[in-house]
Amino acid sequence: QVQLVESGGGLVQAGGSRRLSCAASGRTFGSITMSWFRQAPGKEREFVAGIRWSGNSRIGSSTYYSDSVKGRFTISRDNAQNTVDLQMNSLNAEDTAIYYCAARGGFYYSTAVPDYEYWGQGTQVTVSS
Repeated sequence: QVQLVESGGGLVQAGGSRRLSCAASGRTFGSITMSWFRQAPGKEREFVAGIRWSGNSRIGSSTYYSDSVKGRFTISRDNAQNTVDLQMNSLNAEDTAIYYCAARGGFYYSTAVPDYEYWGQGTQVTVSS
């Protein structure tokens, strides 16, 4: 089992920035894919950003983003803290949602909710205009 705990949500003004963090614990994987999703009221959960890394140093790691956040959001991994962070800049009202961290074993390009086995409880981000 993998436990995921998100933090960093809150209220932010339009145009501002916010940093979310996802702390992972439990089972370890040689290769793993972790992503951030979000769900706005009345909408389906959607992919935001993903990061995957391999135990094979020749493969390394890579990131990928939805078109709606590309250039504004950055996903990164902090090995020392065992966290995956989401730096969100230039926020607007359309970014208001509950943000979820998700994980699956293996090195994948995964953007669909069913692809992920482990989920956090979510953290609310509200952008005021």
